[in-house]
Amino acid sequence: MCRRDAIPVVALADDLSGAAEVAALLRLPGRLTLHPADLAVSPAAGESVVVDLDSRYLDDAAAAAAVRSVLRGTRTPAGTPLVAGAGGVTGDRVGDLAVPGTALRPGSGGEDPRAFRAANSASPPGRTLWYKKCDSLLRGAVGAEAVAFAEGAEVLVIATALPTAGRVVRDGVVLVDGVPLHSCAAWRAEERPAPRSVAEALAPLPTEDVPVAAVRLGPRALAARFREMAARGRHPVCDAETDADLTVIATAAALLGPGCRLLGSGGLADALGRRIGSHPPAPDGRVVPAPPETATGRETVGRRETPPAPRAGAVPETPATPESPAAPGAGTAPEAPAASLGGAAPRTPATPTAAGVPEAGLHERPLLVVAGSAEPGVVAQVARLVAVGARHIPLSPEELAGPTPVSLPELDFGTVTVVSVDGSGGVRSGAARSIVAGLARAVAALPTRPDLVLTGGETARRVLDSMGVSTLWPVGEIHHGAVHCRTADGRSVVTRPGSFGGPDSFHRIAAALRPRLLPPPAAPPALPSPPEPPSPPEPPPPPALPSPSAPPSPSASPPPAPPVMPSSPSQQGVTQ
Repeated sequence: MCRRDAIPVVALADDLSGAAEVAALLRLPGRLTLHPADLAVSPAAGESVVVDLDSRYLDDAAAAAAVRSVLRGTRTPAGTPLVAGAGGVTGDRVGDLAVPGTALRPGSGGEDPRAFRAANSASPPGRTLWYKKCDSLLRGAVGAEAVAFAEGAEVLVIATALPTAGRVVRDGVVLVDGVPLHSCAAWRAEERPAPRSVAEALAPLPTEDVPVAAVRLGPRALAARFREMAARGRHPVCDAETDADLTVIATAAALLGPGCRLLGSGGLADALGRRIGSHPPAPDGRVVPAPPETATGRETVGRRETPPAPRAGAVPETPATPESPAAPGAGTAPEAPAASLGGAAPRTPATPTAAGVPEAGLHERPLLVVAGSAEPGVVAQVARLVAVGARHIPLSPEELAGPTPVSLPELDFGTVTVVSVDGSGGVRSGAARSIVAGLARAVAALPTRPDLVLTGGETARRVLDSMGVSTLWPVGEIHHGAVHCRTADGRSVVTRPGSFGGPDSFHRIAAALRPRLLPPPAAPPALPSPPEPPSPPEPPPPPALPSPSAPPSPSASPPPAPPVMPSSPSQQGVTQ
């Protein structure tokens, strides 16, 4: 039987929300590290390590240096060359697995189911699949990082589309809900103009566009095209408009072997995860791997949180009160399989209440939503969460950017609070990073350690840095881009890009983490079924024919006259 989880993966991202997104979409057990030095422990076969380089706002030279430092620290053998002579290459390679008896020659086409079967096969130990996450809107030092990431690779396959967010690539241009990136408002918070194409964003990397028609010829034909480009020293930039397109691209790249690296958005990571991942998607399409091992804290079982059993001599988070006494334990729940890569302490088994469900949320640690993104949609998301009972603390951007730390009120157990930046008076250009730093200081100064929902990669990174968190263990996605992780001390951290999620995003996340405190979001109204067309009237019955057994008698009544047909189409009951 083919194993789906035998390829070790190292993925790099330029911000924390993107790193968390990739960690969940790869569908592999592993860890997300905030410090590249932690890669001294490389992933084993079937595991992943995702590194947040924190390079989104670095200059080109510093961002490229951050990529090179990881590549140098974990470099593996280059593998079999991709480009052969006139006789072609014997053996398809998927990850690091050679599939004997097949010949891929440049320019060859056609389909072979072995390409799909081999993409799920095991690879020898000691190899690494490299993935570089880039922003689907091409923000950051994309070109400098791509040049550094391509060093030592035989070909870098690039696909930046993210169809699930309405971002596709057509003729080498990013379209956001059908509008070219350089013509829409997606870059309004950036200090430089948006690139007019993916190739322009990746400059000076030598690239060549691959139209979607070539992608849809299938993995084998596409892999042959990639090899032709590699022979000319070019790296393919692939059009993609659907998840199916991205799946073909990921499968074609897998055929090229370990000399190939991948660069793309979360859409390409999702396609890769479907090929190599060991965690199946949830019924709603979201990835829900098993929870990590943690020293303390609640464990997620499905969508329900269960508090850990008290340790001997441990002080409970909050004392039981007569109004909400602790229910007696009813036994120990079985442990779920671990999804961490190592480095975490053994987990304490969870103890359910007598009813088999956790106590009311009054004993749960506070949940703090930090809305640090400048996206307009965040205002509606905050309002929706406040409408269902969350406390709202708007903070002035001038106060946050100032030298004096902002003090947040103490957070009570069993509460949900959202902190946001009051942008009603406008936010001064260039002040975003100082505002985020002020938010991070305010959260770190809280006397309690809340569970966190962090919006925006920069906000998430600064808050976790200020709290001394260096490693996260992904649990899964609550909705697309909203990734639930655990810290070493058992706290929940959900990260989400600022531009992701609908108006109920915060509500959905908070209700998933605190189902006993908040009602679930209302399901969208069902679309009305189209009215069924009226049934045509039954045609009149044919006239009765006389029995052939005997001739009619002279005294018998004459047979009835045939029915008169309508004289015009408007009178007809049956269409012609």
